Amino acid sequence: MKKKVLATLLTAAMLATTLAGCGGGDAGSAPAADGGTAEEAPAADAGSDDAAADDGAAEEAPADDAAAAEEEIPTATFGDPNGTHMEMWTFVEIHGQHYGNMVEKWNEQNPDRTIEITCTTYPYADMHTKLLTSLNAGTGAPDICDVEIGQFPNVVAGLDTWLVPQNDTAAPYLDTMVQARMDVYSGTDGNYYGIPYHVGATVMYYNLAALEEAGLSQADVDAVVTWDDYAALGEKYLDAIGRPEGKHWTSVDTAGCDWQWIAMAEYGEDWTGGMGGTANVQLESVKKMCTMEQEWVNSGLAMVSPDGHVDLEAGFQNILDHNIVSFPKAMWYMSRFTNYMPEEKGNWYIAKCPVFEAGQKCSVGIGGTGTVVTQQAVDKDLASEFLCWAKMSEEGEQLIWDNLGFDVCNTVLWNDDAFAHDTNNQYNQFFRNFPYDVLYSIKDDIGTVYTTSISPTINEQMCNVTLNDILENGVSVDEALQAAQDVVDLEQ
Repeated sequence: MKKKVLATLLTAAMLATTLAGCGGGDAGSAPAADGGTAEEAPAADAGSDDAAADDGAAEEAPADDAAAAEEEIPTATFGDPNGTHMEMWTFVEIHGQHYGNMVEKWNEQNPDRTIEITCTTYPYADMHTKLLTSLNAGTGAPDICDVEIGQFPNVVAGLDTWLVPQNDTAAPYLDTMVQARMDVYSGTDGNYYGIPYHVGATVMYYNLAALEEAGLSQADVDAVVTWDDYAALGEKYLDAIGRPEGKHWTSVDTAGCDWQWIAMAEYGEDWTGGMGGTANVQLESVKKMCTMEQEWVNSGLAMVSPDGHVDLEAGFQNILDHNIVSFPKAMWYMSRFTNYMPEEKGNWYIAKCPVFEAGQKCSVGIGGTGTVVTQQAVDKDLASEFLCWAKMSEEGEQLIWDNLGFDVCNTVLWNDDAFAHDTNNQYNQFFRNFPYDVLYSIKDDIGTVYTTSISPTINEQMCNVTLNDILENGVSVDEALQAAQDVVDLEQ
């Protein structure tokens, strides 16, 4: 058992550099200020979607500076000093602010069950390692804790010995929650252990202003159904602008697996094998996507994303330079536009992703952070009830959208005019169309790809070797995926 726990802790440390995040499928993608966090602010270079923007803080401080480093850890206390006190850990400070807002609302509505909550923001790697250590030791864990999706398989391994099942307290909201998002934070026993911040639904972003300059229109974009349609529109665009050097329709990633996740969702496949399954990267969906990407790069329709994906500074600049005018990414990428590319306001249009075959699912939830209640909580029932209300109720989801900019999981709001069409919302102002209109149109077409204990191995191999071989070095898809499978087989 001790060997198994040690391996788990080592895996957690490795994940900080191979998987950070809200992009649960992207080793090498930018850690974000959340996950949310690829969701929030991307890091200058490493990690993955959900890792925190301060993921660099995972670097250990010199021993002499340990006390000073401890003093610098952001801590804030909210709520009623006379209420039940809870400790909450996160790796994204703005998440703590969300709970601070929600605990004030909770106390107003529940004067007989008030709460005081202290939110501590640790560096990404430090927090997850500290959490695993305290769960295993049976002491020292917080009442409530954020867990980035890439780290979730390690934390949920303890099931109800470590974590409190959320089935009962989540029950009032489950009918309107996106099932795929709940599933990724479940355990092998079928219980829900984590509560999500967002869907992370993958959509297509189109620079409609650039397309209009080339004589194309929104109607042309809306007519795209399949990847063949998408490629044909791209060829029209390139022809219209004279195919200048350096200009492409899209970019494909070598340091992120978003494109492969889309393909798997469309065919209902999962290279992890799901809960307790056998990992297989040689899926038909993965082969089709990799082959298509390779052909696009060879023809000039696509370029390889600078620095490996669009969620880094070089990717932002590539978009600003209009070297690409379309790409798929999760809806949390909206914040990248508002934070890093504000001059693009009014240019971009959001649409559903193309599919290989009409009728397939056209989206997948990528990245995320699930929040858990530990068995060490001082009042497990109260902590669970508060957590589910803070993240699943209409009131909580409103603040998640307004303050965090995430595509919320409670679908009852997606078609609510006051919520989805609020013209004061910065994202509604930024894009040509209302993001939630797109999300509502695909609400039944969002697939699931799991993050499991084998995910770090798959992601590291795909992002460090396989995708580079296929897209940069011209290695055949079959050969590259066979080599990847050989590596994966050694770990399962």
